[in-house]
Amino acid sequence: MTEFRAILRRSSVAFLFIASACTSATSITGINGPIPPSALTTRQTAFLDTLERRTFNWFWEKTDANNGLTPDRWPTQSFSSVAAIGFALTAYPVGVERGYVARADAAQRTLNTLRFMYNAPQGPQATNVAGYKGFFYHFLDMQTGFRFEQVELSTIDTSLLIAGVLFSQSYFTGGDGTESAIRAYADSLYLRIDWAWAIHNPPVVSMGWHPENGFINSDWKGYDEGMIVYVLALGSPTHTIDPASWTEWTKTYDWSTFYGQTHVNFAPLFGHQYSHVWIDFRGIQDAYMRGKGIDYFENSRRATISQRLYAIANPGQWSDYGPNIWGLTAGDGPFDTTLVIGGRSRQFFTYRARGAAAHEIQDDGTIAPTAAGGSAAFAPEIAIPALITMREKYGDNLFSTYGFLDDFNPTLANVTPKYGRNVPGIGWFDTDYLGIDQGPIIAMIENYRTDLIWKTMRKNPYIVAGLKKAGFTGGWLRN
Repeated sequence: MTEFRAILRRSSVAFLFIASACTSATSITGINGPIPPSALTTRQTAFLDTLERRTFNWFWEKTDANNGLTPDRWPTQSFSSVAAIGFALTAYPVGVERGYVARADAAQRTLNTLRFMYNAPQGPQATNVAGYKGFFYHFLDMQTGFRFEQVELSTIDTSLLIAGVLFSQSYFTGGDGTESAIRAYADSLYLRIDWAWAIHNPPVVSMGWHPENGFINSDWKGYDEGMIVYVLALGSPTHTIDPASWTEWTKTYDWSTFYGQTHVNFAPLFGHQYSHVWIDFRGIQDAYMRGKGIDYFENSRRATISQRLYAIANPGQWSDYGPNIWGLTAGDGPFDTTLVIGGRSRQFFTYRARGAAAHEIQDDGTIAPTAAGGSAAFAPEIAIPALITMREKYGDNLFSTYGFLDDFNPTLANVTPKYGRNVPGIGWFDTDYLGIDQGPIIAMIENYRTDLIWKTMRKNPYIVAGLKKAGFTGGWLRN
């Protein structure tokens, strides 16, 4: 029942797309451009060190060391999330560079993961397989690696996995047997994916497929996390897709102004973050962005700033929203119900793709620290103060063994939730960590601090090929 409850909480995204604390948090000033890590105070740097280490430990300690399967969430018992595996693979080299684990240990864990995923059965049948046509099912059983219940074969979750796989390929370049095998398995996993098969309504890629009834009624259109799907599909030397798919993808972008920030809108911040974990969009442009005079990095920066400004305005009058407490994205929630609080009827949700944009606002007062954490590279001068404030204001209720718990809601200070826990007089707090939310925190903070993932992936020939076929030019692509 616990597993069934968890999958219901996750399904929406698959188909929708203290005085001293305040002083510390606001010491980074201005929103005119990202600031260098050298501008951080000693205290801020120490906080990022702690946050990265604790978040890394979640992936290292909760992933099965033998098969590499990372749980969707913990401590709630759950299935493995294919996307979370991709984030785990991305976290391991961060741990190496930060001195958390030995390179040999991270390489062996990576090889175990890639070997298991490659050897996991594939086929059109509904059970006892991990995937089909090179794609993987959204969730897998933590022990067998087989499809969990009747979840979809997911093009985005496979893409997030493969992004981590290709990062491993480009990072582990040593000549020993383990690192050589990592590169070989990475090639094998990527090259067997039949991206062309996943085009059900040409030229766009389908979001998913079920063996019971075929492709789902959703394709990757408009701007969201699906950008990584198209870059990988276009870059494939074995089963590539027509570049017209990228043009079609951009045709339904929502270019709008939200709280003074004009950008391609998408309400939950994860859509502005996931693809950017592995692709450095600074200074490179496709035809769409050339026409707008910015790049996708700046677009994500504007989306982040607009969310903060929305929280400052706080049109919903939610508790604690402000300059350093903000961030709407997909994540857990307390319950699915409507309550009257302060004379106002308010609807609350469990797992939900929350967000705020020009033409969509999904907000029930539930804030996800990963929203700010995943934007640390775009707007560190507002994201890092937010993270510090949230940690210091709410303490161990929110920031614990493995960093930030997934979500919290200060408006719900005296209720009995269905999930998570209530801290009387303070608010509702999640009790789980989610892999797909832990991942952007450690990855984007590291990208901000050292460019590790970005500079490594700039050398990956498949990523380069995909970007060029999509029409990207300029910046580092010139090299």
